[in-house]
Order: sequence, then structure tokens, then C-alpha cells
Amino acid sequence: MKLDLARFYQACNPSKTLVMGNAEDRQYYIDFSSVRGGKIIEQLERTITRLSPDAPTCQLFTGHIGCGKSTELLRLKKELEDQRFHVVYFESSQDLVMADVDVTDILLAIAHQISESLEKAKINLQPRGFKALLQNAAKVLRTEIEVSTEASVPGLGELTASTDGEFSLNFGLAKITAKAKNSPELRSQLRQYLEPRTDGILEAINNEVLEPAIADLKQKGKKGLVVIVDSLDRIDNSLKSTGRTQPEYLFVDRGEQLKQLNCHVVYTIPLVLTFSNDWGRLRNRFGIDPKLLPMVRVQTRDGGECEEGMALLRQMILARAFPYQEPQARLMYISEVFDSPETLNRLCHVSGGHARNLLGLLYGCIQQQDPPIPRECLEDVIRRQRDALARAVTDDEWELLQQVIQHQMVKGEDGYQTLLRSMFVFEYQDAQGGWFSINPILAEARQLNS
Repeated sequence: MKLDLARFYQACNPSKTLVMGNAEDRQYYIDFSSVRGGKIIEQLERTITRLSPDAPTCQLFTGHIGCGKSTELLRLKKELEDQRFHVVYFESSQDLVMADVDVTDILLAIAHQISESLEKAKINLQPRGFKALLQNAAKVLRTEIEVSTEASVPGLGELTASTDGEFSLNFGLAKITAKAKNSPELRSQLRQYLEPRTDGILEAINNEVLEPAIADLKQKGKKGLVVIVDSLDRIDNSLKSTGRTQPEYLFVDRGEQLKQLNCHVVYTIPLVLTFSNDWGRLRNRFGIDPKLLPMVRVQTRDGGECEEGMALLRQMILARAFPYQEPQARLMYISEVFDSPETLNRLCHVSGGHARNLLGLLYGCIQQQDPPIPRECLEDVIRRQRDALARAVTDDEWELLQQVIQHQMVKGEDGYQTLLRSMFVFEYQDAQGGWFSINPILAEARQLNS
């Protein structure tokens, strides 16, 4: 079978997230749950559909950047929609500045995305109290800016000049969140107005948006409303004025408010919280254990090859080359993509089971030459990535990496910031629990082998 190069190149783009509602993307999806320590998405789904279909739930989801969380959440969206739930999925970075996030920012972003989705579903709400709050917020912003700059803010005039019934909720929220995202000064002024009114905002969202929306959705045959807030795991770990880090402030100190929305909500949270001293408080605040998506196992705890994990990673690559073929049949066409099966195995192993790493290495190869990819090309790409990683490691960090090799453990927030956030170390799960291992590319650095 001839390889369709154009489609293969597009499918291997490491920045592409598989959208499970898209039939073509579903052909590329590989279920790694058996080599990730459990069926994480099924657990999130069952909590919504089986354990609490009619009562609100709030769940937390985390994992390494690039390990496949967004793909799994979009799979959750598709499966819930197949069970007649109305699902609002969005990447929070659309409305938020990841370096500067507050609770009211998140609540307005959620309200904005819900209202936009409901409009598309032909559900028009008239939340008069919430609209009045937005109009007052817009007036405050215009006043503050005009006092300081003697200029109006484009877009806000339309909102403040409107009467209560002349604009949609989505229109008002879209205007305010867009302006706040683009201006630190506006963001600060908006928070000063909204922060003392957080409980009122929650009440308005629950009573004037969620309650009537869910009632209308059920009349249309839907079972309920689910909101999936992706990308909150990418918020900066910077310090707030209180001395607390941004993730601790949002999910521990203010977590009680984030869980008060009267619908099903799934938040992604920063992985650093699983290493925080506040881990126990986080669990108590939300009443659940956050679900962790680890790497795909490429090796066992004792250093042996994980045959099942390697087989699934091979399929991840070959499915992008021959999506219409059955898994076993794809193995017959390895020579169309690589010069030998050993080159494919080398690629899968050195990725460490990190989905984006795997595609990134492959993409680096096809940027250099067309398939079949020779081993020399792959080794050149590996060497460049290894050198780039090694240059970032300090002498103290080499010592920490040696300790990880010996004990397969990473401890505390400092360990996370030093080793995991930098992708020097990966986390894996099996029937015995979790363990840590050096990124296989970095493990080949001479500093760890001298």
C-alpha cells in the first residue's frame, strides 16, 4: 500500500489535538488506558452518567503537558454527547491570561462559553440580574479608563448603552472577557468590582443561567449539562500578593467557590498541586481525588520493555500512516514509513511514552526527508533533542536525576519544578502504583553515564 504523504504529514503534526467528534481524527485514536494504570476517562464519565446523573458533580483532571489530556477530554465529550448530554468544552486560554487568573475570571469564562453554546443550541435565556451586573461592570470599566486616559473603550459603549433586553448574555460576556484579557489595567478594575460580588455572580449563574438552561435542555431530550474546562493546568505557578502560588490560591483557597456551579464540571488542574503540601486540603475541598493521566509505559519498573505499551505506540504512528487498515495489517507496511522495524521501535522507546514527544520526534524526521525514514535521520533528531535537554540541566539537577534513577521517586514542589516541569523525568503507573523514570532521551546523556 502506498503512503499518502500529505495526509501523513498533517496527521503527525505534534500541535494537533485529536477531535473525537471528527470521524477522520477518530481513526488515529489509540486507547492507552491499559498501559496508563487505569481507565481514567471512564471514571470521569461514570461519575457523571451513573453515580450522579441528576445532581451536580465537580471533578479534577491533571497530567503532564503534552501527554494527551486534551485528546482524552475530547473523547469524554464525544462519549457524553452520545449519551445525550449537552457538553461545553473549551480551552480556558481562549478567555484567560494564564499568568494572571482569578476566580471571577474563571466564572465569567465559563458563563461566556455556556451562553455561547446555548445560543448555538437555540436556547435563549433572559438572566436579567446577571445582565445588569455585566452592564454595571462595563460602566465601571468605562469610567475608570476615561478618568485615566480620557478615552472610551471600544465595544463597551455598545454594552452600557443597551437596555436590558437588547443584547444577548453571550454578547455582554464576550465583550467584557475580551477586553479584560487584552488589558491588565481593565482586568484589575474588573476584579475590584466583581470580587466582592463573587457569591452573587455564582447565584446569578446558577439561578438565571444553569437552572433554566438545564430545564430547556431536558425538554429537548438532553440528560443534563457538562462543562469541561481545559488548559487550566497551564496557569503559571507564580506567587499571588498573599504569598500563595496561583494554583494553590485558585484550587485550594478558592476551590469551594469553583465547585459551587450547579452542573457537571471537569477542571484541569496544574500537576504541581499533586506535589503540594496542600494536597490533602485540595482533596477535602473538592471531596474527590484528582484523576492523573500518566505516560504510556514503554518499560517496566525493573527496566524491562513493556511490550503492550510499545505495541500501542507503534500503532499510534502506523494509524497516522494507514488509518483505514486494521491494526495487525498495518504492521505489514512498516517499510513504507521506516527503513526497519527497529527504527520504529527506537522512536517509540525514546519518546518515553509521551504522546507529543513521540510525534515531535517523528515530525523532526519528516522535516528532514520523506519516508521511509532511515535510522541515521532519527538518531540525528534524537541527538539534537538530547543536547538541548542536557544544556538546561545544572550540576545540582544531575545529582537529583541520579537519585531518581536509584529510587524512582520525585518529592515535593521543588522536585516537580526542577524535574517534571522541565520534562527531565516522566511519571508512570502500573498495578502497584506510580513511579518515576528519566526521560529516555536525557538518560542517554554522557553526564548520567560517565
